[in-house]
Order: sequence, then C-alpha cells, then structure tokens
Amino acid sequence: MAKVPSSMIAVGGLVGGYGVARWTKKRPLGGVALAAAGALAAREWERRAGKKVAVVLSGAYVAAFAGSHPLAKKVGAWPSVFAVAGAVGAASWVVADRRGK
Repeated sequence: MAKVPSSMIAVGGLVGGYGVARWTKKRPLGGVALAAAGALAAREWERRAGKKVAVVLSGAYVAAFAGSHPLAKKVGAWPSVFAVAGAVGAASWVVADRRGK
C-alpha cells in the first residue's frame, strides 16, 4: 500500500476542514475533519521523526489554524487557508517526510 506523506495529511486537514465547514455551514463538522486529520498527521510525524518533532509540528498545525483567521481578514478566507496549509505542509515535508521512513 502506498504511503501518504504526512505533509499531505496536514494540508488536507487544514484545507478540508475549512471546506467542510464552509460547504456544510456546520463549523463543528469542519472541526471534526480538522482534528481527525491533525491526529493522523501527528501519529505519522511521531512514527517518522519522533515525539519531539510530532509535538512541534502539531503546535504548528494548531497555530496555522488559529493564525488563518486574522490573516483571512487581510487576504481573504481561501488565500489564508492555502497559505497556512502550505507553510505547515512544507515544514512537515522538510522535517518528517523527506527522510523517507
């Protein structure tokens, strides 16, 4: 079975969580998608790079979610979500996925 990069799980969680919340008009449902992907990504980060890296990247994931809200007021909702998702995805790839475990 092909391995899904943890960076794509994180990006998918941030973008997908927002998309679910927006299209269903149910923010808690978007939160469930965001949290589920975040938990899966954290498990992969720990498996691939260790507990410390998983904690740091999980913090970045949560900070990206929180930071997307004020950024959205300046650049718009979707650009904000894509920007923070890209940042977390890049960090995840560099720290965890590039190693190839």
